[in-house]
Amino acid sequence: MTSTEHLTGTDRLAEAVDAFPAASHILNIQGDEPLIDPLLIDELAKALIDDSDLQMVTAANPIDSTDPAVNDPHVVKVVLKKNGYALYFSRSPIPYFRCTVAGLPVFRHKGIYGYRRDFLKKFVTWPPSPLEQAESLEQLRALENGTNIRVIITSDTSPGVDTPAQAIDVERLLLNHAQSHCLPDQSFI
Repeated sequence: MTSTEHLTGTDRLAEAVDAFPAASHILNIQGDEPLIDPLLIDELAKALIDDSDLQMVTAANPIDSTDPAVNDPHVVKVVLKKNGYALYFSRSPIPYFRCTVAGLPVFRHKGIYGYRRDFLKKFVTWPPSPLEQAESLEQLRALENGTNIRVIITSDTSPGVDTPAQAIDVERLLLNHAQSHCLPDQSFI
């Protein structure tokens, strides 16, 4: 267990990694992403291992600009620079389509992060930033402090759990999956 004094999950993570001094690369899969694809976890780990300059990595999946999730403040969106690094994260619809632009993607941010240990330890020393406080998104602290966050685009469209209604939906998915994979004489509890 970590201290109850932590303000964020990243603070708790930074404390937890103290128990593993040899760990140089840290992955944080947020609890609100229970169905995240294990292959995506591997992909983030590989990105950190393969690029010694990479301090922080995350993931996003494309969503249709007409999807109701675009307007849902519980669904975090991300816009990217041309080089695949995050430009901004928001709970608001981004980009805002004042004009239709063919081929301009909309991305849903996934609740998974990878860090280099030294960067994670530095990150938690920075005070919460103004944009972070406004949006309630910790990754904005990294951007405001000049960190580049690589975003891996994934086809993993597993739903996040940010509301009680979404929790019920995910429980239903898990129950249906478990029942469809049970042998005839098994039951799911």
